[in-house]
Amino acid sequence: MFEQTFTNIDNSLWKDAGCDSELDYIEQTSWVLFLKYLNDLEQEKADEAELQGQEYEYILDEKYRWHTWAYPLNDAGELDHNATKTGDDLIDFVDGELFPYLKKFRQEHIDNPQTIEYKIGEIFSELKNKIQSGYVLRDVIDEVNNLPFLSAKDKHELSHLYETKIKNMGNAGRNGGQYYTPRPLIRAMIKVIDPEVGETIYDPAVGSAGFLCEAYDYLYDKMEKSTENLNTLQKETFFGKEKKNLAYIIGIMNMILHGVEAPNILHTNTLAEDIRNIQEKDRHDIILANPPFGGKERKEVQQNFDIQTSETAFLFLQHFIKSLKAGGRAAIVIKNTFLSNTDNASIALRKHLLDTCNLHTILDMPGGTFLGAGVKTVVLFFEKGESTKSIWYYQFTPERNLGKTNPLNDDDLAEFVELQKKKPETEQSWNLKVTDIPEDTADLSAKNPNTPDEEPLRSPEEILAEMEMLDEETQSLMQSIRELV
Repeated sequence: MFEQTFTNIDNSLWKDAGCDSELDYIEQTSWVLFLKYLNDLEQEKADEAELQGQEYEYILDEKYRWHTWAYPLNDAGELDHNATKTGDDLIDFVDGELFPYLKKFRQEHIDNPQTIEYKIGEIFSELKNKIQSGYVLRDVIDEVNNLPFLSAKDKHELSHLYETKIKNMGNAGRNGGQYYTPRPLIRAMIKVIDPEVGETIYDPAVGSAGFLCEAYDYLYDKMEKSTENLNTLQKETFFGKEKKNLAYIIGIMNMILHGVEAPNILHTNTLAEDIRNIQEKDRHDIILANPPFGGKERKEVQQNFDIQTSETAFLFLQHFIKSLKAGGRAAIVIKNTFLSNTDNASIALRKHLLDTCNLHTILDMPGGTFLGAGVKTVVLFFEKGESTKSIWYYQFTPERNLGKTNPLNDDDLAEFVELQKKKPETEQSWNLKVTDIPEDTADLSAKNPNTPDEEPLRSPEEILAEMEMLDEETQSLMQSIRELV
């Protein structure tokens, strides 16, 4: 049922002049989904309060609640067509009244940015309704109204479908790919890090919140379902920052669908923060992230970092190191050129990482890992505190070309996850002592010494000798045949 609903929504949006890409589809679907989710959440809390003989104080005024403007019901609990807005009336209300009303929540709750009230204001301050036809919007509302949000089973299925939409958005090209890190890679990273309830998990380049959502699922599945643990998971575990409007909205919605009621995601430019001002209270136990590839930052942003470079990912890496608690753990996706770049900033950053952290594992991923991008990446696993003594490398070499028709799957990285525990030497893995790393360049692009030797190429003399031998054998064979005849 859910999958068909999402298909119907996309088909409706395709007909609208204001929506022309997968990015538009998911953005416009998200704000409608959010308001239906908010309605169901408030209704559930109102019902609970009534059972306890209390009165629930709604977040939204009556005029702006779902069952007033979007899907008004009659006494029989069915859609009241006489009170239903559609066509130009619906668009006029959404653009002229609903969005301005919801936008005000940000300013009204600016002192409490982690509340759902503030999230409402943030979301509706950062997007616009792009649906131009009130009839298309009516179709979308009618479809979304059929989606239940309250049970764990419903949320699981909805979150899975939402993840599929995010993935499709990445496949669609343009800048959509920045929002989607392959989930099998994320899950492998989380298994190696192995977070525990009570630890804080931080992604300062949160995108669609894939790392935080997968970490939530990992912890939820393994923990005891006590009230204390559930509350910790809801409010005190996951933290993120995101600069871009659409990514912020998608990340918030993705976490909500995964079960986090008011996600601790801030809409801010992480790199605008001077890392020298990061204090112990700002630090986290675990960082999981995939900073943007190939971005360039202005001089004023670079001033916030000790090692100045225009490369966005390298600035983020400094932020990660500074934001880890002593003993904290990190798993970071980064372009493999980080291992060998010869510019001064890259060399300084590698030395800083080796000196301040135990870079214990490097996972080398092939091109095609990221759909729509041929860039080769590595995953850096490190712990804050002790310097690096030895690095275990694992070179993932699938027997197929990764791509849209053959994407990465969980089985692909199962061996890596298992071997990482003991870090043995195999044909795909090896250990490198830090004393064997060049002191002047700190080059980390170590070649696999355990690759099976290939047959050496023969010299021209050897090839000619074999040809002569074969020629002699052929002549001898022909002579034997003639004698027989």
